[in-house]
Amino acid sequence: MATANPTPALGHRTLLPQIQEGATRKLPIDLIALIAGSAAGIALFVVAGLNVLGVLYTPVQSGEAAGWDVGLDYISFGILAIIGPYGFLKSREMARIEAIETRLPDFLRDVAEAGRFGMTLPDAIITASKGRYGLLTEEIKRMASQLEWGVPVTTALQLFEERVPTPLVSRVVSIITRANDAGGNVADVLSMVARNAREDQLNFEARKITMLTYVTVIYISFFVFLFTVLILAADFLPAMISAGESVASSSVGNLGGSSAVTLQFQFVPELFLAFMVAVIAHAVGDGIMAGILHNARISDGLRHATILLAVGWVMMRYIVPPLNV
Repeated sequence: MATANPTPALGHRTLLPQIQEGATRKLPIDLIALIAGSAAGIALFVVAGLNVLGVLYTPVQSGEAAGWDVGLDYISFGILAIIGPYGFLKSREMARIEAIETRLPDFLRDVAEAGRFGMTLPDAIITASKGRYGLLTEEIKRMASQLEWGVPVTTALQLFEERVPTPLVSRVVSIITRANDAGGNVADVLSMVARNAREDQLNFEARKITMLTYVTVIYISFFVFLFTVLILAADFLPAMISAGESVASSSVGNLGGSSAVTLQFQFVPELFLAFMVAVIAHAVGDGIMAGILHNARISDGLRHATILLAVGWVMMRYIVPPLNV
């Protein structure tokens, strides 16, 4: 396959810097969400600290005790503000990129077939862009348009890599660029790259299916933990409080003004704060672990952590009964 790119008109050459500048000017929406979420999270952390110090009292529920009880609510909201929007938007973007990568081998095979008919690499890409490749179609048509306006094929491939920044796309673009610069039969290289990319995708899908079992175990263990907290707060700990009050008021517990038997039941309500801290720690940690096991991505783990933390906070505040002395 020849490597020459048709010489563009002089007016078309002036568009190249504009195309490159436009490709790097746009700020990703997930990064915007992370910046805005971090600002909101820091503000919520400040509110939490002021509630802990007693400067403010802004309870989410009426009747909440001042201090850490209210502060942990705003700490949870702050964590959700930071990881929630970014996690969901980044996961959606990565799902879009995965859908693009799935059809990438098909596109490479079509380009290779066009090249075997004697087309140059730019012409082969433009010809293959008339096909349908799912979500990849838009990116291919954009790259073909750039080639038609006289953008060098190497630059067009690099811009495609910047729009779809994944290891697979980077590897494919690097191989194609070097093969095109070196000359020779690029069609055979494209066929080899397409076959290798398909094998990598099959291996990744097999790994995801295997790891899905461990993600399910993480979710089940977290909900078992919440159910255990519910049982303790609803039955066991109230019984300890009642027993402590009975011992404190009985004559058996007070002989000659000294306590023969004591039960520090007044510290039992503080266990609710410990449970709340444990729920926050487990939700964030287990969620990140689930994302790493399933997709090997922390961003996907932040999405799982958001779900677990939101469910855990709602259950602790609206289902698990408070421990009052």
